[in-house]
Amino acid sequence: MPHARPTGHPTGPDPNPHEVILGVDTHKDVHVAAVITTLGVHVADATFPTTAAGYQQLLTWAHSFSILDRAGVEGTGSYGAALTRHLRRHQITVIEVNRPDRAAHRRHGKTDTIDAVAAAHAVLSQRATTTAKTADGPVEILRLLRLARASAVKSRTQAVNQLKAVIVSADPALRDQLAGCTAAALIRHCADLPDTTPTNVADATRYTLRRLARRIQTLTTEEHELQQQITAVLDTHAPQLLQRNGIGPDSASALLVSAGDNPDRMHTEASFAALCGVSPVEASSGKTSRRRLNRGGDRRANAALYRIALTRARDDQRTRDYLDRRTAQGHTRREIIRCLKRYIAREVYHLIQQLNTTDHTPRTA
Repeated sequence: MPHARPTGHPTGPDPNPHEVILGVDTHKDVHVAAVITTLGVHVADATFPTTAAGYQQLLTWAHSFSILDRAGVEGTGSYGAALTRHLRRHQITVIEVNRPDRAAHRRHGKTDTIDAVAAAHAVLSQRATTTAKTADGPVEILRLLRLARASAVKSRTQAVNQLKAVIVSADPALRDQLAGCTAAALIRHCADLPDTTPTNVADATRYTLRRLARRIQTLTTEEHELQQQITAVLDTHAPQLLQRNGIGPDSASALLVSAGDNPDRMHTEASFAALCGVSPVEASSGKTSRRRLNRGGDRRANAALYRIALTRARDDQRTRDYLDRRTAQGHTRREIIRCLKRYIAREVYHLIQQLNTTDHTPRTA
């Protein structure tokens, strides 16, 4: 007859009495590390610089106490990204830990050491169970390229708005000269204005328009080059995503970045749906049983699913038939789009799981 597990024990593997757990509170210049036992006893803590030598010192220091297989790290996607890669290269399972809430800070105080110990306890109690992204493969390349492209697009939009604002306050003769031009023709015309030394307001206006137009052209070229690089990475790493109806390079890269280079950390398609913010959230109480909209998750991935749903609602016959059927059942278009986003997340999850990942680190926890 099987025996029930005693109340209060973790649901994972039985604790190893010879194991220690590492917790790290990450910062820009230093990381504060703490080591606890599997019984929750605080063993030691120390501060290390955020350098290659500092990472190695931290790992050597943690190994000096006992067996180290698990580490809870705050900010694995920012200040702790480099440390996460270093620990994974040494076969340490890195768990992503959220910072403690304000209520905990009010009860226990706030220091870097307290936060590091709390990170280790979060791993021990399994309050933190999310495996950190590896950030060492083609998806990380996509993330960096998307970052540069988004910056170029934002700067170009700002420059276009500034150019139009200058035209509004320009002399009537110049405004009449530029009136009726398309956006592309307007930028070309302004870029070809004479490059004269601004000695009066009219010359300063032409000089400013020329500079802004040249900047817009440069940023447009940069954005196109970055888009080509993103598409090239997708063609090599995830061609099956681009082959699906409605999934373009921008949406595909957003969904891949959300999943990370190690999508095996998501054990079910429901995990990916929750990550994208398209899984309904239980909001039941008493005799009321209902679900509400999930406003969490990665909003960029959520927006990508929304774009895919809209494209398929316009071009895909199966999706149009689904829209008609659910509309006849009394559902609103907004409710139907939410359902479509959930179905698309399921489809994308199975496509992402088929990719060849670069994560070869053994899972030790």
